[in-house]
Amino acid sequence: MAEAKIALAVVFGGRSGEHEVSCKSAASILAHLDRGRYDVLPVKICRDGRWVVGEDAPEVFQRGGDEALALLDSGFRSGREAGVMSSMAAAVARLSTVDVVFPALHGPQGEDGTLQAVFEMAGTVFVGNGVLASALGMDKEFTKKVLASAGLAVADGVVLREATDDVTPAERERLGLPVFVKPSRAGSSLGVSKVDDWDELPAALALARASDTKVLVEASVPGREIDVGVLERPGGEIEASPPLEILTTNDHGFFDYTAKYTDAQTVLDVPAKVDPAIVARLHEEAARAFRALDCSGLLRVDFFVTPDGDTVVNEVNTFPGFTRASQYPAMWSAAGLEYGALLDVLIDTALWRAGLLAVTPDPV
Repeated sequence: MAEAKIALAVVFGGRSGEHEVSCKSAASILAHLDRGRYDVLPVKICRDGRWVVGEDAPEVFQRGGDEALALLDSGFRSGREAGVMSSMAAAVARLSTVDVVFPALHGPQGEDGTLQAVFEMAGTVFVGNGVLASALGMDKEFTKKVLASAGLAVADGVVLREATDDVTPAERERLGLPVFVKPSRAGSSLGVSKVDDWDELPAALALARASDTKVLVEASVPGREIDVGVLERPGGEIEASPPLEILTTNDHGFFDYTAKYTDAQTVLDVPAKVDPAIVARLHEEAARAFRALDCSGLLRVDFFVTPDGDTVVNEVNTFPGFTRASQYPAMWSAAGLEYGALLDVLIDTALWRAGLLAVTPDPV
């Protein structure tokens, strides 16, 4: 008798500035899910907060490209009946009928613990990090505090909470130049600026405050940008991926939104050419960050490696990008775990954590 398929909902979109990136992540996820293993239900959260329960269209998603994105963007109205516009309560009730939810959302109201809290209250099994880890990972101020308490090095910085807050002369002296100005609770480098002269600070603060009322001003850490992915297997085993280095063109002073998603010249070098001893340290520190933040399922940890070989955590992503060009799938592909198999591991781990999947110990 054929094994019953897993009923899986993929939730994407959202109300944050990363709506478009979420749709691209969802398009890749929907293209790589094994329809022999899963019955798939796409669910979109529109920019205005409406929920759309759609129909699976594997032939469109697997072709990919603009056609797949257009289908997702239109709310499943491309050549078929309009999706069902639902209240959040009605959509969550519909999600309670599936076995597991894959929340493919980035940024506030998706990756920050709010959606995870809804699922937890409804008793819905979902992939990835829970409320606490998601909230901590989204807020860069508290990420740094937790990681520093776990003995991990982080960049020096100043937190500005009020619209009238500024960096004092003493703080400017301590931080030096350049500095990076960031919204505390945003992703995909939205609202981030590099400041080479203090006269540029007001404009950078205004840009960051358009995304978040709380802003970080951080000292620059000279060195290479190296990322490591962490993956939890069913049974609780934690693995770290090969390191990845981000190589941008001279047009980008840092790995900004354009470099991440639209610049074809941005190169993700994986495995990165890093000394094996430093790789071992990055793996240990990435796993330590995973545990310190109480993560489950997955985490991407972004490091700086200085010319002296020191390692500094830049930031973390509790649900990193899952587009075809994203770092996290690329790192695991370099480890021999291709995109579809990576999705299977994440889904199986969620089911195992919920007590719905038994794990057979390896024979001694």
